[in-house]
Amino acid sequence: MSFETTMTSDVVGLTKVAPVSRRGFMSATAAVAAGYTLAAGPVRAEIITTDTGGLQAGDTRIKVGSEEMPAYFARPAGNTKAPVIIVAMEIFGLHEYIKDVTRRLAKLGAFAVAPDYYFRKGVDLTKVTDIKDLLPVVNAKPDAELLSDLDATVAWAGSQGGDTAKLGIIGFCRGGRNVWEYAAHSGTLKAGVAFYGAPVDPANPVWPKSPLQLASEMKAPVLGLYGGADTGIPVAQVEQFKATLEQDKKVAEFKIYPQAPHGFHADYRGSYRKDAAEDAWKQAQAWFKKYGVLS
Repeated sequence: MSFETTMTSDVVGLTKVAPVSRRGFMSATAAVAAGYTLAAGPVRAEIITTDTGGLQAGDTRIKVGSEEMPAYFARPAGNTKAPVIIVAMEIFGLHEYIKDVTRRLAKLGAFAVAPDYYFRKGVDLTKVTDIKDLLPVVNAKPDAELLSDLDATVAWAGSQGGDTAKLGIIGFCRGGRNVWEYAAHSGTLKAGVAFYGAPVDPANPVWPKSPLQLASEMKAPVLGLYGGADTGIPVAQVEQFKATLEQDKKVAEFKIYPQAPHGFHADYRGSYRKDAAEDAWKQAQAWFKKYGVLS
């Protein structure tokens, strides 16, 4: 198996969740119409929907080298100096759940931006129906390019009036892993929140160092939110990561929800766990407030 088709730990966690009844789920047609992607599995009917009232929100394009990266943003209407929070998406593309999270952050006063950093392969990940077809795209994304794309996103938000002196990043699944990577890269990041981001990577030449290997290089405080029932990311691995960060005297906190699987915050999937998701969201807000990203 090549690195491009490797079932990484986050993907294992996504695909090996206890089966749920199909009752209460949208039809495939309705899910697509609502802006979700079928590769993520059946979509729950009771999804969280955040309106754009009081917000300026929509699609945009961000200059990255000679190309333009698609992105979705949301910010409080009329607030030209809102703190900037980057939303690092899952492997499923820039679909409705990530857009809704972006709007939720804007409702909290942030200029939130979700970049579609997998765009160069020319594949619309939201239209892919089989998770195995996503792997050659997402696993081949070089970390160096990813970090450059995130830097470009921050620069774009600053050019649009966002306050990049109050910079945060939040990410889910593969995006959670990317939060850790960015915290080791950026000297201007104030705080990060990583939802079930894998601490350890499989061998991959375009991912030189895993978050665990970057522990000593962390430049910003990060909150890690994990599920105790995650079948891809063992609790022992999270504890090892925590111990390594403590040994390197880095600022990080972890909260493990014992009964929660991977993807417990993804309200559109069967992995959603309401109590864990709501508490984790409160923890994320408090973290961003503690480190001066949110007021």
